[in-house]
Amino acid sequence: MLLHIIYTETAMFLSKKAYPSWRDIQGEYSAYKTSLGPWEADAVTEYLQEEYSDLVPSGAVQVAELVRSDSVQWQLTFLS
Repeated sequence: MLLHIIYTETAMFLSKKAYPSWRDIQGEYSAYKTSLGPWEADAVTEYLQEEYSDLVPSGAVQVAELVRSDSVQWQLTFLS
């Protein structure tokens, strides 16, 4: 499964949606800043674990939750 990491002004999201380009992502997120991907779920997990140690639950858990769920999008949660 391919995932996108989406950065907005106020949050970070993971998405399973197949976007043709970053411009399509930008059109769906009004506060869009940038995005990464599409990447395999394992690559997303590795990236999140290396770059964001303050994710709670861990990046691996959050990626797994999105992959298992029927949802297309997941807002990443961080330690407050």
